[in-house]
Amino acid sequence: MANINLLPWRQELRKEKQQEFVGIIVMVAIIAAALIWSVSSYYDGELSNQQGRNTFLSQEIARLDKKIVEINELTDTRQQLIERMELIQNLQGNRPVIVRLFDELARSVPEDLYYTSLSVVGSRVSVKGVAKSNNRVAALMRNFDESEWFADPALLGVKAVANGSNEFEVSVRRVEPQSSEEP
Repeated sequence: MANINLLPWRQELRKEKQQEFVGIIVMVAIIAAALIWSVSSYYDGELSNQQGRNTFLSQEIARLDKKIVEINELTDTRQQLIERMELIQNLQGNRPVIVRLFDELARSVPEDLYYTSLSVVGSRVSVKGVAKSNNRVAALMRNFDESEWFADPALLGVKAVANGSNEFEVSVRRVEPQSSEEP
């Protein structure tokens, strides 16, 4: 006997095509979801990797900033030490000059004259004192003028005092004498 299909074959074909279409759509959806998940995972991994790099760089920058601060502090300390060394060297170098200055001041005092005060500001030396006569003050100024350690003596004032003596004030400029070894 012959097999006769009484069902409408077009509906069955349409149903098969529809099932096939749904299967393809489900398969495409699964593939698309897998693709989206893999791309998302890739970019999440890259983002996480970059954040790790940024964190590492931030830590390294902070560490280097601390080193820079430490280097700046060491540079400042070094500069302060250099300034102290220069100051000490200048003081050591000027020590004989001060002694020589006082020696020249003592040598320049004529008889019947004495100092009452002495002040040094920069290279100017101001001397106040008492003398028996104006001639003694003039002799003091000549002695300053002849000295290698003093220049430009200037008489700032002379005042007669009741006991017959004179109070005076003289200003001179302190100079470094020229060495006889230099041509």
